[in-house]
Amino acid sequence: MSVTVPRSDLADVIMERLTTTYPRAADPERAAQAMAYMKNIAPFLGLPSPLRRQLSREVLAGTPRPDEADCTAIALRCLQLPEREYAYFAVDYLRRHVRRCSSGFLPIARHLVTTDPWWDTVDALAAHVVGGLVAADPGLRTEMDAWIGDEDMWVARTALLHQLRYKDATDTERLFAYCLRQAGHPDFFVRKAIGWCLREYAKTDPDAVRDFVERERGRLSPLSVREALKNL
Repeated sequence: MSVTVPRSDLADVIMERLTTTYPRAADPERAAQAMAYMKNIAPFLGLPSPLRRQLSREVLAGTPRPDEADCTAIALRCLQLPEREYAYFAVDYLRRHVRRCSSGFLPIARHLVTTDPWWDTVDALAAHVVGGLVAADPGLRTEMDAWIGDEDMWVARTALLHQLRYKDATDTERLFAYCLRQAGHPDFFVRKAIGWCLREYAKTDPDAVRDFVERERGRLSPLSVREALKNL
């Protein structure tokens, strides 16, 4: 997908601060450890999460609330930088300001999901950004219906996880249908996501999840079943 970074004065200010503040605290030894742990998905600066969040607060101090163009510019510019912590900053920023974005932001969210994808960015984007967009505009459910069948496993995982925080607002029929749609997927991350979204929904309706798993046990993978029933 080709995307255009919109002009944003706010993004200019934040990116200038960010690319000055984060590198000052870089730790090469931690960076090497993080890169190995994350299967070499990207280079790292080596910022532990508490320090990174503290630095992010310093970067954002005194800045105004963004509009959608600002969110788009900041997220896309962060993902153009190689070190993974910049992607984390983008995800955190979008989580905080997803209500400032319209349903038209969904293609940008998909671009973020599919850019150097791994669970560390995809899962937060799924539950807090894509999930927030769909909650605000239920018309986007049809997009999720397309995403669940996508050849890109991270897009399918996003569809599975987008209702993760919905609780009583969960579309149970869709949740279960999505799980069955990908029940035979060969990849660990999709099978794990099936179990995870079921386990999370079980906190709201344990009987529904238990009944679904027992009914469809023959179609679900052992991993998905084990994860789904972990707390039941």
